[in-house]
Amino acid sequence: MMLNLSSCFFYSSLLLLLTAAAFVTVLATVTYDGRSLIIDGQHRILFSGSIHYPRSTPEMWPDLITKAKEGGLDVIQTYVFWNLHEPQQGQYNFSGRRDLVRFIKEIQAQGLYVTLRIGPYIESEWTYGGLPLWLHDIPGITFRTDNNQYKFHMQRFAAKIVNLMKSANLYASQGGPIILSQIENEYGNVEKAYHEQGTSYIRWAAQMAVGLNTGVPWVMCKQDDAPDPMINACNGMKCGTTFKGPNSPNKPSIWTENWTSFYQAFGEKPYLRSAEDIAYNVALFIAKKGSYVNYYMYHGGTNFDRTASAYIITAYYDEAPLDEYGLVRQPKWGHLKELHAAIKSCSDTLLNGTQSIITLGSQQQAYVFRRSSKECAAFLENSGGKESTVKFQNIPYVSTQNNARVRAMIPQLKFNTAERWKVYTEAIPNFDDTKLRANKLLDQISTVKDTSDYLWYTFRFNDKAPIVQSLLRVLSSGHGTLDSRSFVTECKVNLTNGMNVSLLSATVGMPASGAYLESKVAGLRSVKVQGRDFTNQAWGYQVGLQGEKLQIYTDIGSSKVQWGNFQSSVKPLTWYQVSYTTIPPKIYWESTSSI
Repeated sequence: MMLNLSSCFFYSSLLLLLTAAAFVTVLATVTYDGRSLIIDGQHRILFSGSIHYPRSTPEMWPDLITKAKEGGLDVIQTYVFWNLHEPQQGQYNFSGRRDLVRFIKEIQAQGLYVTLRIGPYIESEWTYGGLPLWLHDIPGITFRTDNNQYKFHMQRFAAKIVNLMKSANLYASQGGPIILSQIENEYGNVEKAYHEQGTSYIRWAAQMAVGLNTGVPWVMCKQDDAPDPMINACNGMKCGTTFKGPNSPNKPSIWTENWTSFYQAFGEKPYLRSAEDIAYNVALFIAKKGSYVNYYMYHGGTNFDRTASAYIITAYYDEAPLDEYGLVRQPKWGHLKELHAAIKSCSDTLLNGTQSIITLGSQQQAYVFRRSSKECAAFLENSGGKESTVKFQNIPYVSTQNNARVRAMIPQLKFNTAERWKVYTEAIPNFDDTKLRANKLLDQISTVKDTSDYLWYTFRFNDKAPIVQSLLRVLSSGHGTLDSRSFVTECKVNLTNGMNVSLLSATVGMPASGAYLESKVAGLRSVKVQGRDFTNQAWGYQVGLQGEKLQIYTDIGSSKVQWGNFQSSVKPLTWYQVSYTTIPPKIYWESTSSI
């Protein structure tokens, strides 16, 4: 499917002026109507890109924002990460990568606007969907529904963020760059699971957000029934086709997440979305009177530490216009830059002209915007998937493809020399040494409290009759794959009287999505050997690994243990260490045709 990007034009001899978003230095009024957001009385078509401040470093922020601006963006969009800022109830952290105010001020310094997605549930393939785990332990709480405990803490944190923004004068109504805020996130995906309490909750959330008096509009994404004055927004790859549209004629058509690729789970291949496909769907959305498009992600960055949700890899949306390290990814970045320039060159006509749709062929049509008999802008759509020539105003146009591609000369680093490797064997806990005990299998999420991905389950086999070459069968939750969380492992074992049995459970991240998130469990659910059930007996527990506690993956922690030489036959649970020097790749961009 192709949309001719060169077909946005004026028929008169009007001079086309491309202007960047001006630096916000005075109080601004931000409202909206059925056509677009209105900033200081001016209707605007806005291009936005998601850059999440904790998925990069403060040192990277200026360069990322500069490249976004050079790519033709007007707005930077980011979530707010509740569990990053309030890891313990009432204890806040806004330092380093968490410095939201610094991040927004850097955006403001470069003359761009901000969309702040407060959530505070965000999903975003972020651990526990951004919710702090201590919420899980509040008696009687149910997340994201008409539950007094959850609503109290949600409102408290939302107010905390809004007041933080106000204290730094960051809302447009104060002279700052924030022109749009979001409450909740894709609630339409789960609303039915909560029945009437879901409907009442979303009404409460809208009313609560408006009551925070930010002076700028609010949005709810994937929320077709977003209560007034909330703007309902589209998420997805083809919102020019799939979006039902605003739920009121007085609201603009906006696209909060145009997925430039997709998140990647362990064991999966990267999702590759072409620059042409992204551009086609953006242009189609604008042609259908869309006025705000956000690229999710424009820079995905890195899931540092243990911030990724279950099974999600460290690199986040690495196929975005800016890759994990902030390098321009061509042809995607350049292709979209030219699209933005083409649309902005005729934005006045698009915003103020009268739209008509003209059929040019069985799979070709024109979206035409006219302000007068001489002035118009038109999008020529060819949805047939093949090159096609159409006539518009007696002028032939040919849909073409961009053949730009990237070559990367990546140096090969070899690690197959045994002498370069060192090893450290993790200690296996003994039941007698465990301090946490229970006569049942504990839920891993409740026990570990997001301090580690690992929980040791251990017991002592007390039976004078040995078990020889019998089948051990362990059922667990929170293991397996992204699509299948339950997991069963079976192996033959020999058990003798007094033997210590230790089983290590690894969750590979916390869940982040779905209804009733607080009820999700992980860890071992049953343990059986030769038909005998060991589930409800005395178990001992150890949270985490010794190597984690010593942080042997750091320079300082590595010196705290004795590393041994690599052997061809090593024990289970072995840490491996190797040192190497990085060599940056050389990137070449080749193009055989223009957009």
